[in-house]
Amino acid sequence: MAENTLKGKKILGNARPPKVHSDQRTCAKADCDTTLSRYNRREFCYAHAPTKFPRLRGRVVPES
Repeated sequence: MAENTLKGKKILGNARPPKVHSDQRTCAKADCDTTLSRYNRREFCYAHAPTKFPRLRGRVVPES
């Protein structure tokens, strides 16, 4: 019965830890006291982040 047993190996490809930033960061907006996550690389919280538009590749944007 031991002949039919499968045995795997540990995947070692992605062993790098995530990037972290300082612990006590707050939103850069003047009146906002939201504490940012250690893993959030941006300077604003979600509510105050500037709007980003996706890059439209191969699409024609209609003129307004």
